[in-house]
Amino acid sequence: MKDVSVRKAFVTGSAGFIGFHLCQRLLAEGWQVLGLDGMSDYYDVTLKQRRHQMLLQSPGFRAVEGLLEAPGLVRGLVEEFRPDVIVHLAAQAGVRYSIDAPRSYVEANLIGTFEVLEAARAFPPAHMLLASTSSVFGANTEMPYAETHKADHQMSFYAATKKAGEAMAHSYAHLYGLPTTMFRFFTVYGPWGRPDMALFKFVKAILQGEPIDIYNHGDMRRDFTYVEDLVEGIVRLIDAVPGAAPVGDFDSLSPVAPWRVVNIGNGAPVPLMEFVAAIEAATGRVAEKRLLPMQPGDVPATWADATLIEALTGALPRTDIRDGVARFVDWYRSYYAV
Repeated sequence: MKDVSVRKAFVTGSAGFIGFHLCQRLLAEGWQVLGLDGMSDYYDVTLKQRRHQMLLQSPGFRAVEGLLEAPGLVRGLVEEFRPDVIVHLAAQAGVRYSIDAPRSYVEANLIGTFEVLEAARAFPPAHMLLASTSSVFGANTEMPYAETHKADHQMSFYAATKKAGEAMAHSYAHLYGLPTTMFRFFTVYGPWGRPDMALFKFVKAILQGEPIDIYNHGDMRRDFTYVEDLVEGIVRLIDAVPGAAPVGDFDSLSPVAPWRVVNIGNGAPVPLMEFVAAIEAATGRVAEKRLLPMQPGDVPATWADATLIEALTGALPRTDIRDGVARFVDWYRSYYAV
């Protein structure tokens, strides 16, 4: 007899960095998880395959490889699986890559998100949760970034497609009554991270005795968020379904839809040179630093206001940057045997 108490989650981007960690957590809590990943070659596909292989060791996990934007693929999976929750993490990521390859962002982030929304419209979950990014705040200089701040001047095409995803999801929430939470992630890092992110690139270069590129001559700050802290926030938000009443004047809850956007960040910006110092301490090596000007599309600082998420979920863990970086370096040395 089927156990009707087992909850089911459909996770897009399940072989990605955050998707992998989220699936691990849900499986550990007894969920059934259906994961979809396109296995794009934006970075080392072997890393994605290894993540899926680890997830497939759990009998509660099923993996499908396919492109999000393929017409009807997501709808067919959702119709068959009938998830209680959809967590849409799959996307073409990266600020800098969007300057060179914007079409891939249209296909994955706009068309792909449309396919997810259409599947949810046809077979509504109890809650739909979709990933956005702190990059949507763009030229906004008022900090810490609050969900109620304007986010109208994106500085990269990547950020523009993620802001468009927020607007698309809001319209579906309004038109079809789909309870929807958008996450704005702030510089997520940790074991099994993406090779295109600064931590991965810096550790690799330092261990190989190569210089690291420091943009804006080191005058940058980032709200680094350890991946397990982020996943804790996502898991708690699953049951924080947007309702009719805001939780305070800081709530981003829509006046016309069961939709809100929520920051998930550490709530404490770290200067870039302090981040580099943490890597040096963890690797036991001093980095050769190549100071460069700011890159197009980038912003000098990010800082999450955590008031809303903590009102919805309670206080979240906040891993210290030195501890989190040390855990990544331990993983990196083990995975690459260096």
